[in-house]
Amino acid sequence: MIRQIAIVSLLGLRSLKTRLWQSSVIVIGMACVIGVLLSMLSMTEGQHNAYLRTGDPRAAIVVSRGTEWEIASTLPRDQARMVLTAPGVAKDSDGAPIADMGITVAVPAIMRKSNIRQPILLRGVGAKGVMLQPTLRMVAGHMFRPGSRELIAGVRAKDQFKDMDIGSKVILPNGEWPIVGTYVTGDLLDGQLLGDAETLMPALRRKTYTTVLARLQSPAAFDSFRRALTGNPALEVEVMRVPEWNSKISKDFSAFLHVFVYGVGAILAIGALFGCFNTMYAAVGSRTQEIATLRALGYSGFAVAVSVLLEAILLSVSGALIGASIAWGLYDGVPSGFASDVFTLTVSPALFVTAVLWAIAVALLGGILPSLQAAGSTVSDALRAR
Repeated sequence: MIRQIAIVSLLGLRSLKTRLWQSSVIVIGMACVIGVLLSMLSMTEGQHNAYLRTGDPRAAIVVSRGTEWEIASTLPRDQARMVLTAPGVAKDSDGAPIADMGITVAVPAIMRKSNIRQPILLRGVGAKGVMLQPTLRMVAGHMFRPGSRELIAGVRAKDQFKDMDIGSKVILPNGEWPIVGTYVTGDLLDGQLLGDAETLMPALRRKTYTTVLARLQSPAAFDSFRRALTGNPALEVEVMRVPEWNSKISKDFSAFLHVFVYGVGAILAIGALFGCFNTMYAAVGSRTQEIATLRALGYSGFAVAVSVLLEAILLSVSGALIGASIAWGLYDGVPSGFASDVFTLTVSPALFVTAVLWAIAVALLGGILPSLQAAGSTVSDALRAR
């Protein structure tokens, strides 16, 4: 049976040169479908990877109870201070807790290339805030000074938005705040602005913090840290490890984007499905004599049907790999953004696997009926085709 499938498939492939334009419908159609699908999925992949790289893995984050997004959290000053003294928080060499009461807000900015207005996150941090971002380093200018109306911009914020260069000014409710430095972290913070939390709060007319970050003495200290805070009736907070929090936020974004992306992909795939269906019917029709003769020589209908499906899969996968390669060349590593996040688009090997699986699924659905027709060919079909 395997030998029969191989022989019939090779005969079919040899005849492709006489059906070049017909076969190209499947290849081109699938290349378009996969190119569009992966170009959109590169956003979800890039954003997901950026969230997973963000933050100190040794730290825990505290937000107000029921908060879905960091920016929506509200922690009164007295509650935030109680987090600093919770058990399990690591101490610095000066004996102070390595914890930071911060504020995160969105401020308007304008994209460099498109002139589209898009929010950018402005994050206020305290004395220990920089210590809780171990990958942060200045690449130009200087760090903002506590108590001063100064901001520093991430490298991606500088590249993506206008007026984010050193010397530029960001307009806040209390006036202009100059950008005095540029930093890099290698994660989502590269698309944000940083400043002194205590100076920003009156400028933004905010009386509450949004989060408290705390570095723990050890991973095992997390449970006691969380119990002490969530079990305190004076506090209404949620406590998570920073990687878990980022993973949760990423999944929320990804769920929304995946519904949209796969919906568009499914519509395009239906078009490719009909193209595959018509092309394989035409291929079977042009090989009627050949297939009927093989059946008369004793080749099984199953071998003929499988050969038709293999041809459809080969053409679909070839188109998918072409489309995936084009998407990789155009989008992988390109800076982009969604909502207030700035990150790098990513076309990963996993997306190439997704492309191949989609191509196989379309080929099987589009080739099943033509393959059944081919399997039922008889000698009389060959005589009628002459």
